[in-house]
Amino acid sequence: METLQLTETTSAHITPDQLLQYWQGNRRLTRRVIAAFPDEHFATFSIGGMRSFADITLELLDMAEGMPGLAHGVWKTMEELAHVGEDWPKTKAEILRRWDAATQQIDELWPALTPERMQQVDKAFGMYEGPVYSTLLYFIDNEIHHRGQGYVYLRALGVEPPPFWDRQ
Repeated sequence: METLQLTETTSAHITPDQLLQYWQGNRRLTRRVIAAFPDEHFATFSIGGMRSFADITLELLDMAEGMPGLAHGVWKTMEELAHVGEDWPKTKAEILRRWDAATQQIDELWPALTPERMQQVDKAFGMYEGPVYSTLLYFIDNEIHHRGQGYVYLRALGVEPPPFWDRQ
């Protein structure tokens, strides 16, 4: 059996398309968790003082709708985000509609997220400064974390959540 020897000049990488597919796979799974949530509990159910799943999904929506910031540095301010103020979606159906629109926008703007852009330092939402790749990875990590809360909520409500490994 041949063993791979890594040297200082060897590098491993994920392609931009693979990263997009990973993110969108997670988004498809999160969408199924949102869709599985009973309407009557979506905005009201809570465990241990955590936010309702509706409130959590608004935060996730803010990040997905942050794609113009990732791609071009055009960020909403904190006051313009979906989970702040009066103009946020009020129902699961509205959130899912915006979720789908954000998914399409991610695909459309993804080509602008070049390797050079990934390395640039930007200030997400006018507050969080760091390399663009780090902000993108935070968006993905945050979604996975909050989706886990959705799984706990669904199980507590007696609803079988979608399989966590199925990102199709």
